Amino acid sequence: MSGPKPLYMGPRLKRLRRELGLTQQAMAADLEISPSYVALLERNQRPFTADLVLRLARAYRLDLDDLGGDEGADYGRRLQDVLRDPIFADIDLPALEVADLATSFPGISEALLRLHGAYTREQAALADLSAGGGSQTPDPVAEARRFISSRRNWFPSLDARAEGIAALVAEAGDPKAYLAQRHGIRTRSLPDHVMMGAIRRFDRHNQQLLLVDTLSANTARFQAALQVAYQECRGDINAITREGGFASQTTSNLVRRALAGYVAAAILMPYDAFARAVEERRYDIEAVARLFGTSFEQTAHRMTTLHKPGAEKVPFFFLRLDAAGNISKRLDGAGFPFASHGGGCPLWNVHDAFAAPGRVHTQWLELPDGQRFFSIARTVESGGGGYRQPRILRAVALACAAEHAPRLIYAEGVDPRRVEAAPIGVSCRLCHRPDCAARALPPIGREVMAEDYRRGAAPFGLAES
Repeated sequence: MSGPKPLYMGPRLKRLRRELGLTQQAMAADLEISPSYVALLERNQRPFTADLVLRLARAYRLDLDDLGGDEGADYGRRLQDVLRDPIFADIDLPALEVADLATSFPGISEALLRLHGAYTREQAALADLSAGGGSQTPDPVAEARRFISSRRNWFPSLDARAEGIAALVAEAGDPKAYLAQRHGIRTRSLPDHVMMGAIRRFDRHNQQLLLVDTLSANTARFQAALQVAYQECRGDINAITREGGFASQTTSNLVRRALAGYVAAAILMPYDAFARAVEERRYDIEAVARLFGTSFEQTAHRMTTLHKPGAEKVPFFFLRLDAAGNISKRLDGAGFPFASHGGGCPLWNVHDAFAAPGRVHTQWLELPDGQRFFSIARTVESGGGGYRQPRILRAVALACAAEHAPRLIYAEGVDPRRVEAAPIGVSCRLCHRPDCAARALPPIGREVMAEDYRRGAAPFGLAES
């Protein structure tokens, strides 16, 4: 009679160790085994014993259910599915060899699975292009943005929870003190080389929140508030995430991260107090940021969430991009029609903010259909904190419908109906203004004229439709 099947979970152990920011030597000390044995476990060259699983669960406060399951068998099943692809049809691939690969070489198995996943997505995209249609490949970032946009970036249950937590945090003094008093979690600041590239790490074994010591004061406060969010609102965040029924785990993770950030911001900037301050200071982002000890970006982001019935404030659209035009954050609470793909309009001064870092830029905008908006843009910086530490410069923009602009200090004394607005488009491919000298591409559905006899100032001469 055969005994119980050996339990191999090397990749899972390696992921856990990296999430905890531990070296093999540190984990070996926690588990009371040798570093070489940890290495063998991670390479699936040794199975886990029941005693070792219990030690792992106790040391890092893990649920045994999270550690259950045979990861080698899971890899084997996934590899078998992948190897049914017709591209492998002429190769003899015995099931026993596949199982041996999954168990003995989990790193190579994971590499093959990733490579085939990338291949499948690219094949689908190429098929869509050749058929003249749009890509049907799920885009986790787009899916997460759609979910948050469908709620107008407002989650009342999270705001309600955060309001109560914020009062307790205020009594304690700050999020770090609250973590210590309520959860017994000590916050420590450590050098970058100790943090191994992380800016925040929660050490479950020692109940410590570890922050890199080069963080600015407001970023450190936000990271501590983020830990409070994960400690107290994990269930609420998971419940909202499950409502999305997302196509991939990546989408779920992106939404969970966004919701945790939402809670952290709501703890530092509780709805009612923040909404009052915003009105009293006429949406002066820098002034409100100083009042709450938050950054320009954190404060601008929070202003997009003020949709509580009876206490609604100006609805804003928020955008963050880098100097190359890559969009890393987009939140729509103002009905601003932004293109899902392709670059934005170069006439929007959010792109000009990089020429004068740290200065607030304002601009009146008019879309081709006549809609008018008012935009506030400024650069924000992350990273740095030491010599040769990389600094990332991005620009953020906050835009609202023109009729709301008089409520903002930035548009004081200006009549939106009389002001001249910059004619921008959603993107070049969707903008049909014929005489735009800044155009990069011709619009969809318009023929480009030949230039044998005449070349206009615009990059493309468009035939009459």
